[in-house]
Amino acid sequence: MKTDFNNNNLKLAIQKKGRLTDDTILFLENAGLILDTDGQRLFAKCRNYPLDIVFVRDDDIPDFVENSTVDIGIVGENILYEKNSRVQKMLLLNFGYCRLVIAVQKDLPISNIGDLNKSKITTSYPRSVQRFFNSQNIPVDILEVKGSVELSPALGISSVVADLTSTGSTLAICDLRIIETIFESQAVLISRTNINNRRQGLIDSLIFRFKAFLEAQKYKYVMINAPEEKLEQITKIVHGLKSPTVTPLAIKGWISIQTAIQENVFWEKIEKIKEIGASGIIALPIEKLII
Repeated sequence: MKTDFNNNNLKLAIQKKGRLTDDTILFLENAGLILDTDGQRLFAKCRNYPLDIVFVRDDDIPDFVENSTVDIGIVGENILYEKNSRVQKMLLLNFGYCRLVIAVQKDLPISNIGDLNKSKITTSYPRSVQRFFNSQNIPVDILEVKGSVELSPALGISSVVADLTSTGSTLAICDLRIIETIFESQAVLISRTNINNRRQGLIDSLIFRFKAFLEAQKYKYVMINAPEEKLEQITKIVHGLKSPTVTPLAIKGWISIQTAIQENVFWEKIEKIKEIGASGIIALPIEKLII
């Protein structure tokens, strides 16, 4: 594959190696983009969209976007908070969830951040932590470390850490307990600010595709068989995005109802329509949803 990028294409920066890499590639593919990448994950080309992708360190993505080396990037909000970059947040991408938390050794008599006055805190996010404690008017001594923050207490560096976590399990394994969340984070699409109309149009079209995939994740497509006289009751429960599609079945007095049900209330609604008399219920994932 040729390494030359097309100057007319959008340039997208994504993480080369880390917790967002595989999920970012999967997201792009689920949004309908067909990617050709080299074996070393240095760059990629998109077959069905004018898009070139570069793989870089996650810390560098906001800088690449801000200085117009690339047009857009996908990065964790945690990096944006830390770097305070001058970029536009375009779209939250619904993956890469984590949070920056303050954790202390389990046996310490500390119940809230007010007890941390003049404490030493180790973290990989010194600017974010400093801003947080400044906002609380609590003086602390922040020590920056590049990795394995959770090991700081065991190494005798400090008894308090501010670390990024998804589940908190690693902190618990290291006998640390969380006392405060500084911020929550997920993957986000960012864009540079000085962009021409043509490239902005390409970005808007890409966002349209991303939103169609993200909306689809919120729903299940459902096909329901039910007695015709139950239609009004069922429609009140599962009214769909506007109204369900209804077709007669070969069995007299029976109909088929096709609709979409939100994922977060799926089982609640299915149980209700089952009690009414619905049967033969089939639920399928939705690949794209344009609202």
